Amino acid sequence: MVTRRQVMEKIITCIDGSAITPAVVGAGKWAANKLAKPLCFLHTIEKTHQHGADDYTGSIGLGARSSLLEEMTKLDEQRSKLALQFGDELLESAVSEARKTGIETVESIQRHGDIVEALIELESEARLIVIGRKGVGHDNEFNAIGSHLETLLRKVSQPVVIVPEEFSAPSSFMIAYDGRESADRALQKVLDGGLLHGIDCHLVAIKNNESNLKAKFDNAAVQLVERGLNVTTAFLEGNINEELVKYQIANNIDLLVMGAFGHSRLRQLFVGSNTLKMLETVGIPLVVLR
Repeated sequence: MVTRRQVMEKIITCIDGSAITPAVVGAGKWAANKLAKPLCFLHTIEKTHQHGADDYTGSIGLGARSSLLEEMTKLDEQRSKLALQFGDELLESAVSEARKTGIETVESIQRHGDIVEALIELESEARLIVIGRKGVGHDNEFNAIGSHLETLLRKVSQPVVIVPEEFSAPSSFMIAYDGRESADRALQKVLDGGLLHGIDCHLVAIKNNESNLKAKFDNAAVQLVERGLNVTTAFLEGNINEELVKYQIANNIDLLVMGAFGHSRLRQLFVGSNTLKMLETVGIPLVVLR
């Protein structure tokens, strides 16, 4: 009998052919190699705007209107064929590149529709989801990432790695710890997961109103050390967003780990513009744990 734990094994890596795709592919390969898990590349073809038959009512003659709609239908069909061909070639290239790095099991999936819906459908097979922070058509628009990522983070329970424009295997990571349930769940996933083992760990807390935060913070550090991680701790005061960013820059941290949707001000980092601001400011991969 195949259990849910046995099924949830793949590193599902979302690619779309945008300028950020090489970084996302690199992150997917890193995770698959680190965890010794199968790598699955996912490409979705989202619906394009279709011209309705009523758009031109009263503007042009019926004969010309019918002729134009016929031409638009042909263009839509051609566009769909080209999108499928592009997706096939994109996936084939990514799979070939991944296999060259020694990953034993690499597969690809192409779907029509919304990327978040596709990921929700595939989540039962996922060990980890890797996605770029902005996609095709938005290479110069940072705020284009908002809706997809926030929806994804709210709906999936598997860890999500959000990749910026460049990626290299991290040598250090920072856990933003606030002492609440979501932070403890994130900590446990770091302890049990293996993805970040062997990498220098910085455990950082910003003083808040959580009771016994310092004691919880010290206990979290002990757990990480007992699991064999090289841990540096910092218990700070000030604005959460600003202090985390300053610490990341000062210590040249390569990757940030946070629990999603806690009940503290850290939650605000994943709601609306604060999400985008945090991702834009740090400029490093972000691992979100539920």
